[in-house]
Amino acid sequence: MDALDRLAAGDLMAAMLAYRDGLRAHQEVINRLNVYPVPDGDTGTNMALTLEAVATELESLGESGHEMTSVCKAVAHGSLMGARGNSGVILSQILRGASDVFRDLESATASDVATALVDAATAAEGAVMRPVQGTILTVATDAASAARAKADAGGELVDVLDAARVAATESVARTPELLPVLKQAGVVDAGGVGFVLLLDAFLQVATGRPMPEPEYATSEPLRTAPSVAGATARPEGTARAHASGAGEPQSAEDVGDLRYEVMYLLEAPDASIPAFKDVWAGVGDSIVVVGGEGMWNCHIHTDDIGAAVEAGIDAGRPRNIRVTDLMDQVEEERWVRDAAAGAPPDEESPWPVPATAVVAVATGTGIRRIFRSLGVHQMVAGGQSMNPSTAQILEAVEAAPANDVVVLPNNGNIVPVAEQVDALTDKRVRVVKTFGVAEGFAALLEYDPEAGVDNNASVMSSAAQRVIAGEVTRAVRASNSPAGPVAEGEWMGLSKRGVEVVQPTLAEATTALLEKLLTDEHEIVTLIEGEGSSPADTRRITEWLSEHRPDIDVEIHHGEQPLYPYLLSID
Repeated sequence: MDALDRLAAGDLMAAMLAYRDGLRAHQEVINRLNVYPVPDGDTGTNMALTLEAVATELESLGESGHEMTSVCKAVAHGSLMGARGNSGVILSQILRGASDVFRDLESATASDVATALVDAATAAEGAVMRPVQGTILTVATDAASAARAKADAGGELVDVLDAARVAATESVARTPELLPVLKQAGVVDAGGVGFVLLLDAFLQVATGRPMPEPEYATSEPLRTAPSVAGATARPEGTARAHASGAGEPQSAEDVGDLRYEVMYLLEAPDASIPAFKDVWAGVGDSIVVVGGEGMWNCHIHTDDIGAAVEAGIDAGRPRNIRVTDLMDQVEEERWVRDAAAGAPPDEESPWPVPATAVVAVATGTGIRRIFRSLGVHQMVAGGQSMNPSTAQILEAVEAAPANDVVVLPNNGNIVPVAEQVDALTDKRVRVVKTFGVAEGFAALLEYDPEAGVDNNASVMSSAAQRVIAGEVTRAVRASNSPAGPVAEGEWMGLSKRGVEVVQPTLAEATTALLEKLLTDEHEIVTLIEGEGSSPADTRRITEWLSEHRPDIDVEIHHGEQPLYPYLLSID
């Protein structure tokens, strides 16, 4: 095809769809450049999901898709509303900055494209409270400078795009020199790699040049910048740096006080945002606030979820609130990295070869993560709504790294199934009759990998029986219970005895169940958040404990289990 000398509305739309496809193809390579994943995945996933939202918005345009104004509005709105994670929010501002230049044009010249890249880089940096060199911000700025210089020298559209891509590629390769955490891990900035694909997408539309193929894992540290700006994945070490001013940590020990990532859309007057940013500056870091005209996409790392959300309530109306425990994500990433590297148990694996191994049944990524941290070797997917078969548990037992195996079913329905396994294998298998996740956690606190299977089964069973466990769930139909009549949709607090309390709201049911189960002898309440829980409900529960049981220590974990927004363990 002949190279384009201008970009029309249809060309911009085609570039966005090509960018979406390119990010999808490269997302795992980009993900492996991260130090730890974020709410919906890593940088590659977050950027790809942001472009999926853009593509959805574009595909809904119909006839108006032929007009530059409509396309630019769709790109800006779709990226703002669909932005995921720190990288997605920054990318949305890059796309918004470029769209603001294009929207009043019938078609964009080489000079217009250079201006769009300059404005995009400026907008992205302006959205970050504490920008740092060596991130996507640096890469976007370097690309924009090269594009502007080429356009001012009379370069055609393809010349400008090529100059921007070369500069971006070289900038990505330099990111380890600008950000020590990247150099230490031997990788380049993940967001910068994703940005280069944007330029590749424009070049595909302008010249017919195919998008680059992704480069997959190697065991060598990054030394040069290959086709996608140095996107060499290293399973033995990953890193990414925040555009906010601090490199992301490489291990759980480096997370520090900023444990949680909080994101939400904020409906608020533009005039309220400076004060909102000032409040956020006092409660966290990695702050990115982008948007305008009453709608903002907000991202922060903080140790005070309540304050981060309340600032939004003071400014306007926050919605689509997402909270992620970054420390838990660090641990999961370490296990994934060790497994991908084939680490020998006595070198990099977190657990040595045991005399007795543990198999646990669990659902919810957070629950599985906690079980891993307590020493579980094999996991079987299952729980209240999905009971695994004997064959599935047997497969996990056979895969366990010991001839003696303890099985934690963590559900009453699964106990008899698990008890069939011992007769089907040459291994010695003992089932500790845990009827819930809290009992499984308690049992694991007594687990000794060097002890025999019978001794482990005995002490773990005793620990499971001692724990006071509770669950909160919603009634799916009307019924009667020991706590009184239950209407469909009401919240029930459950214990081993059955239904203990019935309340109209989740927080009320959880606090009523705690009031029912707690005694003066108890010292610790562990609250495991599942699907359907919210920061506001958790705050109400912890405030109730602080007021009514001030001597109780509270631990909060993100289990992400379905059906049960809160699981309780009382010691």
